[in-house]
Amino acid sequence: MKIPVLAICCASVVVAVMDISIVTVALPSLRRDLGASTEGLQWTVDAYTLVLAGFLVLAGSTADRFGRKRVFLTGLTVFGLGSLLCSVAPGIGWLIAARAVQAVGGTMLNPVALAIVVTTFPEPAARARAIGVFGSMSGLALALGPILGGVLVDGLGWRAVFWVNVPIIAVAIAATAVFVPESRAARARRFDPVGQLLVVLVLGCVVAAIIEARRSPMTLGLLVVAGLAAFALLRHEPRRADPLLELRLFRSVPFSGAIATALCALCGFGAFLFLTTQYLQDVRGLPALDAGLCLLPVGVLVLFLSPRVGRLVGTRGPRLPLVVAGVALALGGTASAWLGPATPLPLVLADFLLFGVFLAAVNPPITNSAVSGMPASMAGVAGSLASAGRQTGTTLGVALAGAGAGIWWLVAALGAGVLVLALVTTGLRATATAARAAALFAEVEGAGLRRPTG
Repeated sequence: MKIPVLAICCASVVVAVMDISIVTVALPSLRRDLGASTEGLQWTVDAYTLVLAGFLVLAGSTADRFGRKRVFLTGLTVFGLGSLLCSVAPGIGWLIAARAVQAVGGTMLNPVALAIVVTTFPEPAARARAIGVFGSMSGLALALGPILGGVLVDGLGWRAVFWVNVPIIAVAIAATAVFVPESRAARARRFDPVGQLLVVLVLGCVVAAIIEARRSPMTLGLLVVAGLAAFALLRHEPRRADPLLELRLFRSVPFSGAIATALCALCGFGAFLFLTTQYLQDVRGLPALDAGLCLLPVGVLVLFLSPRVGRLVGTRGPRLPLVVAGVALALGGTASAWLGPATPLPLVLADFLLFGVFLAAVNPPITNSAVSGMPASMAGVAGSLASAGRQTGTTLGVALAGAGAGIWWLVAALGAGVLVLALVTTGLRATATAARAAALFAEVEGAGLRRPTG
């Protein structure tokens, strides 16, 4: 029964994450058909990733309280409905709103699926392998999205990239009802509405300030609000017994490193996806299908390397894959800065190979470092924060991509940041902090279970 559960969880994360990248290859069609501006195109991507980032932690804790299977099924249903709404959107504003609905369902898929995987595979070695496979699905979905999107846009139009989700979701709902067991955390975490509001304010204001910087006089005000909300969040969360943003997790250096790596890595890849699909279509004049096929090397490398990276992380730890990922991203960003309309296509594809190596190497160690060694009761929260880090990074990458000049050098700098984090957060001293953090949560959980009830 374990393999079907893993397959269902992987399928859910593929459709949820693929909808970040599959839409990028449709952006030129959206610009033509709906008259969308550059900011409108950015919001089409970021409305999805922003909602994911803002509510993933809430979804994880809700699943721990009410049941992971129940919340997972709800997420599949809402995601399917949102996909239908996207496919019939009459204008860019309606599409952005429908993307937000779709993302509400998506928040209940990735982190909840990870928690289901963690509870289904309790043995550490098997869990590491399963997490490696699951983590690789995020990278595979991001990489293959533009390819599938190119096929659909050229063959059926941009609306097809949304309604294609519906039959997949229907099968996933039926399979979940049959194969996935219900599970909950031993101790349910209480909701934190103030913390949730502050998280949404921070992320929303930062992203809005970046996207609208060129045309809005409110950019400075948005950044001030974001700063005040962040300060209030850091003051509010430590005072709660069950905070939304569990700051004690950050006592684990590997966990903190995983979140920071996710931010840097996916920021770089989000910018790459947003800019590259438009470079291939608008600058080089390629049709959507050819543009998607140009990204095939990224998908092939992720498909081939990610499971092997997952096994490597399970046996030797995350340092080597993260070092490789950081170097590949830095080189890819540097090379991309020199691409032009007449750059020979083989050189362009060679540059894309670097991003494929990067994506294949970075996702499994992020996921494994976030949840490794943590007690089962924290699986949903830790996994949610790791996923939120990825989505926040992608959101910021797309937002920053509109800045134009210098963005590729920023991507290269983010690669250097991943490399530094790999060296700093994966040593013996860092691992010891993870063990101490896990022991702290185990002690708190034990005290809660021993507390008299009446």
